[in-house]
Amino acid sequence: MRVRPFAVALMTAALTPATLMSCKPSSPPADGAQPPAADAGPSSTQTDTAFAALSKRFLDEGLALNPVSATQIGEHRHDSEIDDLSEAGRNKAIAWNKAMLAELGKLDIQALSRENQVDALIMRNNLEGSLWDSETMQSWAWDPQVYSGLAGGAIYNLMAREFAPMPERLKSATARMEKLPALLAQARENLDPARVPKTHAETVAKQNKGVLSLIDTFITPNAGQLTGEDRKRMDAAIETTRKAVEEHQQWLDGTLVPNAKGEFRIGAERYDQKLKFSLNSSLSRAEIKQRAEAELKRVREEMYKVAQTVLKDKPGAPELPDAPTPDQQQKAIEAALELAYADKPGREEVVDFAKHTLDVATKFTHEKDLVTVPDDPVKIILMPEFQRGVSVAYCDSPGPLDKGLDTYYAISPIPEDWTDTQVYSFLREYNKRLIHVLTIHEAMPGHYLEGVHSSKFPSTLRAVLRSGVFAEGWAVYTERMMADAGYMDNDPLFRLMQLKFYARAVANAILDQGLHVDNWTKEQAMDLMVKQTFQQEREAEGKWVRAQLSSGQLATYFVGAQEHFDTRKAWEAKLGDKFDLKQYHDKVLSYGAPPVRFVRQLMLQEPIQ
Repeated sequence: MRVRPFAVALMTAALTPATLMSCKPSSPPADGAQPPAADAGPSSTQTDTAFAALSKRFLDEGLALNPVSATQIGEHRHDSEIDDLSEAGRNKAIAWNKAMLAELGKLDIQALSRENQVDALIMRNNLEGSLWDSETMQSWAWDPQVYSGLAGGAIYNLMAREFAPMPERLKSATARMEKLPALLAQARENLDPARVPKTHAETVAKQNKGVLSLIDTFITPNAGQLTGEDRKRMDAAIETTRKAVEEHQQWLDGTLVPNAKGEFRIGAERYDQKLKFSLNSSLSRAEIKQRAEAELKRVREEMYKVAQTVLKDKPGAPELPDAPTPDQQQKAIEAALELAYADKPGREEVVDFAKHTLDVATKFTHEKDLVTVPDDPVKIILMPEFQRGVSVAYCDSPGPLDKGLDTYYAISPIPEDWTDTQVYSFLREYNKRLIHVLTIHEAMPGHYLEGVHSSKFPSTLRAVLRSGVFAEGWAVYTERMMADAGYMDNDPLFRLMQLKFYARAVANAILDQGLHVDNWTKEQAMDLMVKQTFQQEREAEGKWVRAQLSSGQLATYFVGAQEHFDTRKAWEAKLGDKFDLKQYHDKVLSYGAPPVRFVRQLMLQEPIQ
């Protein structure tokens, strides 16, 4: 799923997975806040009204400070602007965050309606996280991804979706290209090579010219739609951008990469703080680690039971005792996985097979009546060429403030320039059964369906600050839920692939702490990924780099799923025989995707905290 981050005045588009854009959002009230509860008294109503006004200011002023994210979210009043990461710009953002926190602190949160209590706590977490990053973490001083993300997003967010006529978007892109040299100059001014980790420097050095590929992909082919002075200005802006990117490339290659000596590990104290802001979860670091390690053990035991089933009486099968040694367990699971790996789509069959899995998953969800399915199906498209080669598919939805734009389930054909070896490795990982799991996760009843439901909640603030933990957790939850409901129940190898895919989410949470808190070596990380959770080595190598480049985000999938599982268990315990799975799912999805802990508190009438 495309996780689109937005942290107001954070001055980076790459830190917190604070939002996941909703799918086809409904029109929210103008004030951006949830209306007061029906039984609210006079003082509560006054407080809710004051919070509605503050929410509107938060969005209006915050999006103005973050114009690149604003475009992504669907606020297009700032499409010609770009974020200011100069010292003056950062100080302005810090002052604004502190002022907003002070205004929020004047409100009696307990006097708000329960829904607005949730929104107020989400807002506070966002503001405090922004300040923490600006003043303590200081990503602007050591993470060059902050700048590369903004430079690419400045163009991509304008051109990837048809929210306005092409000439209008080209004019906005022209204005932003004119400002890109200043952003890149701010990067060179702000970044201290001694604090920049080597992997970060090398990664951004490879990505830098991607801005030019965006111009070549989106702007140059449409240049004829501008004429006269507008065309001249755009051509000049393109040339200015090319020169600025080349100048920046020389600095990256000649100064930053050779002198990058920073530590990518952020340490326990900062990791705990970052988890607090990026996950907004009820689970602590210690609880996440404990649960993930226990879950990995359980999942491997379940995978072994499937292996016993599919390998029984197979010629040359490994030993399959009921109480296996670790080595016997490993060999049996690997042998069973080979049976699934062998059933791959052909090189030219990936797109058609992914479409088939969407039909199957949609039909099953309907027939089992697991959740209310939207009337309008998700649109299937070919993944844009420059985004291919990382995964088979993703769900791409518009920003919550964009109205009437399509949601896409993008499917990737195999790139034409891939070698047979690359294709073989890729399709072993994304075999037919795993593509079924992927479609459940990305589309039905995962991200696409969740987005349609969640978008109906009327709070604009909650839509803009949607929880990636909720959305990713829901998608992981649905993988197991569908398997438990009998999806491909006559095929144990599907269950094996579902467990393998889930083991990846579990491993992500362990890996994240292992690197940033426990000082893991690459060998330890690769053992977890390749041996313990059966990932292909090519994929594990990429994850090793990703884990260095980020912190906190890899825990999103596991933490969100665990909180969803916990919430369902608590609701089942409360209702007993009256529990209805469809009603439960519809209710969970009706809250607009806040952090999962708030969904549980709202459903179970617990204190909002």
